[in-house]
Amino acid sequence: MKKVLTLILAISSVAAFAQQNVKSEKVKNPKTMKTASGLEYTITTKGNGKKPENGDKVKVHYTGKLLNDTVFDSSVSRGQPFEFKLGAGQVIKGWDEAFLLLQVGDKATIKLPPSIAYGEQANGKIPANSTLIFDIELLDITPGLRQWDAKGKEKDTIKTASGLKYIMFERKDGLPCAGAKATVHYSGFFRDGKMFDSSVERGKPFTVKVGANQVIKGWDEGLALLHKGEKAKFIIPYDLAYGEKGYGPIPAKTDLIFDVEIVDVTPVVAPLKYDITGKEEKTTQSGIKYYVINKSNNPVKAEAGKTVKVHYSGYLADGKMFDSSVERGDPIEFPLGKGQVIPGWEEGIALMNIGDKLRLVIPYFLAYGEQGRAPVIPAKADLTFDVELIDVK
Repeated sequence: MKKVLTLILAISSVAAFAQQNVKSEKVKNPKTMKTASGLEYTITTKGNGKKPENGDKVKVHYTGKLLNDTVFDSSVSRGQPFEFKLGAGQVIKGWDEAFLLLQVGDKATIKLPPSIAYGEQANGKIPANSTLIFDIELLDITPGLRQWDAKGKEKDTIKTASGLKYIMFERKDGLPCAGAKATVHYSGFFRDGKMFDSSVERGKPFTVKVGANQVIKGWDEGLALLHKGEKAKFIIPYDLAYGEKGYGPIPAKTDLIFDVEIVDVTPVVAPLKYDITGKEEKTTQSGIKYYVINKSNNPVKAEAGKTVKVHYSGYLADGKMFDSSVERGDPIEFPLGKGQVIPGWEEGIALMNIGDKLRLVIPYFLAYGEQGRAPVIPAKADLTFDVELIDVK
């Protein structure tokens, strides 16, 4: 404990020393500049610290005012600086833009039109369509994750027939990812350098069955080229990513960049399909066919309102497996009767007691309907599930 305390004190001393060496001086005859977005900024005090980049955490002081000088918020009056991650959409657009223009020790006055503030929506004390003025100060920076530097490696860029580009950063002779389960650490960036997602930042790698359409096409293709322990940068064109429509934080027609590291590779062991030879076929009133593979003596039944834990493997009409919790080694849990699974599951699982194993043959109208769920489930697809009820809570 004493060593830990000594280390903390040492770090604090270094931080204090760094802050003491940031010098600031007032700007004589400060000039107001205007950016393409409409942001106006005037640096009133000039510091000599570092400039932040997207992905950095910044510590700032601010006072926000309306055009009539009414103060609507101030970290200064609270005596508590505000921290946020630049470029992550945690603040209004004008702030994400403005603090990239500063360096530690700078003070500035910024003027934000509604389009990069709160727009047409009122927000607390801020009326709709308000132009806002902030007096801001950049106090400190905590560096965030950076893209792997590819300078000097441009000549090593490999382009596949599909349009995927990749650059190898580290090669290994480990197990190949193709057709296996790959555990991956990754950070995803837009072309402008903004990070939109990162397993590294969360501290939790992502596991995927390579080649099973569980991820975007560019990932499936790129991961299949790698081996355990390898690192690579993927430059994925939008048609191999989220396409013309985009998804969530990904805008339409957006090319993406991923820095990926293959943490582990596990060969896939396909689950055995249930043998229904000699088993009686039963049909529910709704049209679900089912076979009892194993009937347990456990009296606990799956009921609406209870949380069930289920192992399953799902198959298309041609016998191709499209998903399996057994293969992943990770049973699914969900509250029964809450509409979180397809209707055929709601009804089929409710037939089971803990320990039961059933084969469910679910008609398309109780599965994913006339539309299906691209790219895995075709339109009007009847689905077969081998299911085992593990637990009921």
